[in-house]
Amino acid sequence: MTKEIRTLTVFYDTEINSKEIPLFRGAVLKSLGDKANVLYHNHTGESSFRYSYPLIQYKRLGGKAAIVCIEEGADVIGQFLSEGMSSFILGERIVECAIMKVVPAKITVQLWKTSFSYSVKRWLPLNERNYHLYQLTDNDEGKKIILQKVLMGNLLSMLKGLHIFVEEKVTAKIVSINRSYIIYNKGIALMSFDITFESNLSIPNNIGIGKNASIGYGVVHQEKTDKNQ
Repeated sequence: MTKEIRTLTVFYDTEINSKEIPLFRGAVLKSLGDKANVLYHNHTGESSFRYSYPLIQYKRLGGKAAIVCIEEGADVIGQFLSEGMSSFILGERIVECAIMKVVPAKITVQLWKTSFSYSVKRWLPLNERNYHLYQLTDNDEGKKIILQKVLMGNLLSMLKGLHIFVEEKVTAKIVSINRSYIIYNKGIALMSFDITFESNLSIPNNIGIGKNASIGYGVVHQEKTDKNQ
């Protein structure tokens, strides 16, 4: 099955660092208050969550704040844009903000006979169970296999969340682990990776995969393509 996916990316002129992405999200939610559509925050109640792929994702792109909206997310972002937010609070600093550009795009998400090369930044593939397995694995190839299985699962979860069901096999091969490092989220240390991988799946630029994809983790960027789209 193929599906044309709509995205809408809002680029701001506001420079932020990676740690400030959740604060940027919080500023957006504060400006909307109780009116915020569930896609802005994925909470369906005080203790309930929308357990599905996030369709509004908060990012740092080119060093600046951005919001990537996917499918229904692109339909509801107007609720926020109509508020005309000109400044917001990031921790202890007040920053001015202005929209630089709004970029709509469409991409056909499907499987191809050729492969695409992607980079992923700030990817969080390890939960408690596979973290211990990863640490106990004493060779690089074995560790890569563990990460590759998680990557495949992340891609399949993304497809399911976008209501795309493929009959043929999705392939995902990690070409290189460019960097591994510790990041802190809510005071918890998490192992993060920057990788390059190849897949026969066409993936929209700048969307996130894996844990915390809604707040700037696991950002995918197409490095090159063997097929024009």
